[in-house]
Amino acid sequence: MRRVISQLANRLWIVLAALGFMLDVEQARADDKRFRLSAPAALVETGLLDYLLPRFSLKTGVRIEVVGPVDPAEMTIGPEAGRAVFKGEGGLWRISRDGDHPGAARFADWLTSEIGQRTVTSYEVAGRAVFTLAEVAEEAEVTLDFDGNASEGKRVSLVQCGRCHVVAPENRMNAMGSTPSFAVLRTMPDWAARFQSFYVLRPHAAFTQVEDVTAPFPINRPSPIVPVEVTLDEVEAILAYVAEMAPADLGAPIQVQ
Repeated sequence: MRRVISQLANRLWIVLAALGFMLDVEQARADDKRFRLSAPAALVETGLLDYLLPRFSLKTGVRIEVVGPVDPAEMTIGPEAGRAVFKGEGGLWRISRDGDHPGAARFADWLTSEIGQRTVTSYEVAGRAVFTLAEVAEEAEVTLDFDGNASEGKRVSLVQCGRCHVVAPENRMNAMGSTPSFAVLRTMPDWAARFQSFYVLRPHAAFTQVEDVTAPFPINRPSPIVPVEVTLDEVEAILAYVAEMAPADLGAPIQVQ
């Protein structure tokens, strides 16, 4: 009997040890998907983090808890030393990491990527863009180069945008007269920023889906029209097409309010 009890106890110990190991593994995986971000109140109060973090978490599954400047954290965002990521609201904002947490590393990569930077610059308050890129040329005339295929950009624009905008002479009779043509939009000094983030600007956000970027439409608020569905590569192609386009001759520059 004692031998049987001893064998059962050994087996129970082995099972408990295995369960403990599995729990440790699961905890480690959970920790990889969750980290703390230290940010000053001045940045939190702008609403930018409320705009950025859900979009990052939706794409990656990594959850971020925002804590105060004096709290321990795996990453810090603030005006101190670190990699510059954007500027606005009176300062240049930088990120730095404390350790090698995989979730924090992934957020740093995303925030400094083209998608992350576009997400930052697309954030608006009362119709005004609050933040710009860390390095923005100050010259009035800047030559913009885009890697996309301009021919593909024209094709995508005609299919996806031509329902409303005059994209090219081919669809000048099929567009809506109340929407500006691409050539008119091209005259605006911030045309590139507008085209880069068009899918979050009104009214486009209500009916546009960008693969791996935008969240699905809420069940109770479906797209009011057949959705515009594009990829980031296609957005780059559209930018390349518009960059080569001659701005419309309106007689005087458009004053952007």
